[in-house]
Amino acid sequence: MSSSSMLQASISSSSSAFFANTKINFNSRAQNVSLPAKPVGVCTCVATPQAEKTAFKTQVSRNVNIAKLQAGYLFPEIARRRAAHLQKYPDAQVISLGIGDTTEPIPEVITSAMAKRSHALSTLEGYSGYGAEQGEKPLRAAIASTFYDNLDIEEDDIFVSDGAKCDISRLQVVFGSNVTMAVQDPSYPAYVDSSVIMGQTGEYQKAVEKFGNIEYMRCTPENGFFPDLRTVARTDIIFFCSPNNPTGSAATREQLTQLVQFAKDNGSIIVYDSAYAMYMSDDNPRSIFEIPGAKEVAIETSSFSKYAGFTGVRLGWTVVPKQLLFSDGFPVAKDFNRIVCTCFNGASNISQAGGLACLSPEGLKAMHEVIGFYKENTNIIVETFESLGFKVYGGKNAPYVWVHFPGRSSWDVFSEILEKTHVVTTPGSGFGPGGEGFVRVSAFGHRSNVLEACKRFKQLYK
Repeated sequence: MSSSSMLQASISSSSSAFFANTKINFNSRAQNVSLPAKPVGVCTCVATPQAEKTAFKTQVSRNVNIAKLQAGYLFPEIARRRAAHLQKYPDAQVISLGIGDTTEPIPEVITSAMAKRSHALSTLEGYSGYGAEQGEKPLRAAIASTFYDNLDIEEDDIFVSDGAKCDISRLQVVFGSNVTMAVQDPSYPAYVDSSVIMGQTGEYQKAVEKFGNIEYMRCTPENGFFPDLRTVARTDIIFFCSPNNPTGSAATREQLTQLVQFAKDNGSIIVYDSAYAMYMSDDNPRSIFEIPGAKEVAIETSSFSKYAGFTGVRLGWTVVPKQLLFSDGFPVAKDFNRIVCTCFNGASNISQAGGLACLSPEGLKAMHEVIGFYKENTNIIVETFESLGFKVYGGKNAPYVWVHFPGRSSWDVFSEILEKTHVVTTPGSGFGPGGEGFVRVSAFGHRSNVLEACKRFKQLYK
């Protein structure tokens, strides 16, 4: 078949009406093709927009309490701004002194114990599956003897977990939605956010940057970062962190005695966060249970994260004394145990092997060395800002430096530092309205990065 015949055959039948009165000579390249004239009207082509696809929606309503939360959680928001900064300045050497994430390697005496336990899982003799949700008995006993010796805290008062932050939320489930709560202002944002999610709070009040139904206990340089309890309203739950994140302040024995008595007078429960106790330099209590009567009104939560570099390994604990009772006389520990058994399968057995190694004589020595390194970083940061004329707080008893920028927005200072020095810090207002005008600088960083960051601070604010 000739090429012209093939072309003719390929014309679809749908086109035949168009070509019916048309004579085309496919054998002549130069001939014109004439079509009979037909009267035609004006044809207007209009593009019809495609209908937007509507996403399928379920009939399940969103949790109205989560909808109350303002923007994102503080530290993911900082990470988002850091990523945006790197897009703008792809070649910048960004140094992060914002989120309190450890940077130095875990001591080998600890990792070798985890490696040994991990390898044992590949043997019949060493394999283990689910463990006790409350934690392995040797680790619970070691925590009791190391941190609560002579404080009448027993191993079965201790619940081993995957970290203090996780336990805060589990405790909130125990307390439920019909409780009132108080927090230090400023404070670690997980306390407030978990309360909002549980439905314990009112709406966010933008004018004062507070949630309704939360008692914000203002902590300022003027009151030594300890609230004036005479002005604090009675609440069911009191969250209290010492040494404090973010201010770095530590409550004295006298102050904690006042706090315990305040809780007793009001029938409240203190949730005491001691995650930085090993950073304490002053002769202040490392545990709330050093205060007489605290076991009747307090829970303590802590973590290996900032002691052993376990921010990724995940291991912590919470102490719920038998003496702590609800208003009907029921032990709080029994309800917490029920929540733990329902919501948690226990900390990783490999992590717990690391925790046990942390509390050996060699492990404790290694942890103190790592903590000492971060405390040296803290001194460098404090000296830098003091030399520039800033009022600086914290640092002595915690790995955080609380720098005052009076009259300025914390987020503006954060942005200024990031834009002009490529250093990430944390805006104080992210910890509550009491943090406005402050910036938190973390001491968690490689020494070379801390020195370089301080050099840039001096260039910016000299």
